[in-house]
Amino acid sequence: MALTYTDLIEVDLGRLGSAVSDWDSTVKGLKTLAESARTGMLAKSDAARWAGVNATVTRGFVAETAKEISDLHTEAGSIHHVLDDAHTELVSLQKQIRAAQAEARKWGISVQDYGDGTVHCVYPHIRGDTDVRTTEENTARDELAGRINRILAHAAEIDASVTRALNKSHGNDAHNAGHSSYDSLDDAQAERAAELAELGPEMSDKQYLELNSIMKFNARDSDFSTDFYKSLGGPKDALEFYGRMSLNGTIGDDKDRLALTRQLQKNMGLALASATDPDNKSHLPASWSSEFRKLGTQPIQLYPAGSAPYGYQLLGGMLRYGNYDARFINPIAEHIVQLHRKDPQRFMGNKPMAPGSDLDWGFNPSGRNGAGYDPLTSVLEGLGHSPEAAKKFFTDAPTVYKEDGTVDKNATLGYSYFDELNKTDFEWAPDSLAHAGSDEAKHARETGADALGHALEAATTGAAWDADPPVLRRDEQTADVMQKVIDRYNVASEGGPPPEIMKDSLARMGAAYIDDLNYSIDDFGGSGDPLNRNAHFGQSSDGSKRTSFGEDPAANFMMLVAGDADGYQTLASAQQVYMGSGLAAFENDEDNANLFAQNAAKVNGILDESRSHGIREEFKDDETTKGMETTKQGEWRKTLMTGVVTAVAAGGTALVLGPAAGIVATTAVPVLLGTGASAVSTAYGNHTMQYLQDTEYKNDPQALQAVQGMTSIGQRAVTQPILSYAETTGMNDNDAKNFVNAIEQSYLAGKQKISSNEEASQ
Repeated sequence: MALTYTDLIEVDLGRLGSAVSDWDSTVKGLKTLAESARTGMLAKSDAARWAGVNATVTRGFVAETAKEISDLHTEAGSIHHVLDDAHTELVSLQKQIRAAQAEARKWGISVQDYGDGTVHCVYPHIRGDTDVRTTEENTARDELAGRINRILAHAAEIDASVTRALNKSHGNDAHNAGHSSYDSLDDAQAERAAELAELGPEMSDKQYLELNSIMKFNARDSDFSTDFYKSLGGPKDALEFYGRMSLNGTIGDDKDRLALTRQLQKNMGLALASATDPDNKSHLPASWSSEFRKLGTQPIQLYPAGSAPYGYQLLGGMLRYGNYDARFINPIAEHIVQLHRKDPQRFMGNKPMAPGSDLDWGFNPSGRNGAGYDPLTSVLEGLGHSPEAAKKFFTDAPTVYKEDGTVDKNATLGYSYFDELNKTDFEWAPDSLAHAGSDEAKHARETGADALGHALEAATTGAAWDADPPVLRRDEQTADVMQKVIDRYNVASEGGPPPEIMKDSLARMGAAYIDDLNYSIDDFGGSGDPLNRNAHFGQSSDGSKRTSFGEDPAANFMMLVAGDADGYQTLASAQQVYMGSGLAAFENDEDNANLFAQNAAKVNGILDESRSHGIREEFKDDETTKGMETTKQGEWRKTLMTGVVTAVAAGGTALVLGPAAGIVATTAVPVLLGTGASAVSTAYGNHTMQYLQDTEYKNDPQALQAVQGMTSIGQRAVTQPILSYAETTGMNDNDAKNFVNAIEQSYLAGKQKISSNEEASQ
């Protein structure tokens, strides 16, 4: 019978807590009794000078009795450990689900209990209501349903694990104690996971589902993950298990099996990250990392008559998931890059012939960015989910590795990983089973560049590239990597343009550094520091200090990124939020508000003219399409803030913009805080967003008549918040006019900066 929403809401866990206390007392009592039996009757029996049949029988009986008492103590201890852990976890889950219930009431959402361990969330129909919900309301409903169902699934897994552990501890034998014993619920779950893993590809879908359920909720627990990987054997055994499961799940067209394999890939990656973190209390020995490097270039025979993939091809599938410690993943990443430089096609030589059109057959069941034969793409994806490791990878001094993965202490590398991977002519391996020359093979070469973009996102922002919500953790090292990105990718770079597939990553990095881009532009003729620009850049929401990338490099970077439609929308959205936060922060400081707004207007001009330039370049021979693209861009700007999905990122480091803002993925934007503020509070975030929404464009006839073309829309996007600020602060008409005039000149200066670049490039 399934554990239901109602069950978890209403169950009295106090009774389970009492049972835990009772078992604790039982354990203590049996410990005393077992000690007495060992030092009392058993010791006396062993010391007695008996002889004959009766003595043998009596000694055996006493020894068996003492052992049974000891076994009862062990069994009671096992039961206590399991129940205690279960009680702790269920209490936490009950608190979470009751909090979700309260949130549902706040939104007016009805949580419908299906009775099978899942729920459905709906807004009840109210008579006379249109039942039309805002984006924010629908997002809240969907997020709530997902959260409740995850909590229920976790509770159900605990319930099943406890039942299984208690049965094994008891052994279903009332006359014989001494069966399975556990020091924790993790022990019991790891044991069951190991039993299932031993079946390998012979696992039924039901057993596979059970394994994934156990791992899903325990992969990040180092006690569990360490025990699980040890149960597989050593590093080679772990690679063999993953390899067989990957091939089994990606061959053919069994969608259910593929879904199970994808979940296993993620679970094993998360568990490996947890088990290899030396800062965790439980972790695998450091030798696992060196052994993985040794196995990386060795063929691993998965089946007697099948192909033998290299160790790195197998390991790469797991590395794509999990936040890895730099001490584990970076030596592996360095080794792989060095091997790739010597022979870019090294790992492509053992690709099997794809059975039919089964192009996803391989070691990356997720299907994202390659089939899993190129470990470089895989390890870059791993760095994309490991921010601290990614930062160190691009900033720390490199270590040279030999073919077998051991350190070459007498060698120097002679190049940086950033420069190597960002070379214009860098040769990415075609990570696909598609035949050479096909469209699929061409796309496969692009996946490596996409993974590089993800690694750079993690290294510059301090958050996994696909974190939702992302949390900015910027420091001097992340800014150093961002400086390298800006110097390499800009319209004046001799290294050439970025791969098309990397542009979304560059845009998100730009949004995460929108404050520093503004700061960099505020330096005309090197006047920024002498005129104390720091005074009107206040405090950043993530507590970081401002970094100047140089006025021209910053403008050239924005011209490159904002020339693309998606890149422009990401940066323009970020700039709108950042400008709004600054005006909100300086409501009581007119002088700094004026200086801040003038510079922000210049950045707006740079972005608008960059996109105009991009449109002219993209459609230089097609006036009709050029006009349509300009109109579309203008329409987007008119409704920029309509339906924006926003949230305050965890830790109060940024405002998070969702796709409703016209950007391609969830993006963190640092904001400028008022004096004395240390984080973005929900209230401050709401204030900033309301400020922007109050000055947004409305899609009404008057607005459409008043605003013609992208240029006018860009001007109004800058002017409207300024007029609102003037009204909010009670500025007189003359001062307001002077303010707007200054803003106009700044905006035009930004546009002119890009126009000059365009003329110079012709």
